Amino acid sequence: MGVLIGETELREQLMASNSEFRRLAAEHQTYAEQLEKLSSRPHLSEEEKIHETTLKKKKLMLKDQMYSIVQKYRREREAQSAS
Repeated sequence: MGVLIGETELREQLMASNSEFRRLAAEHQTYAEQLEKLSSRPHLSEEEKIHETTLKKKKLMLKDQMYSIVQKYRREREAQSAS
């Protein structure tokens, strides 16, 4: 049985080898930065609150997609090491 690879190392490998994962991670980071800017404001307008909620949902959706890629990659690696 192969050695289990750490989550951080796995993500680094995907960043280096998987263009879809890189795209999702970049988009996730963009949303995180936008949310950071919004959270630094003392008060948000109703429109900004809606935008904040939308950004959080999009960011979470991207995180789920990235997690799915990580899990698929992990399964493939484990299958290869078991062979």
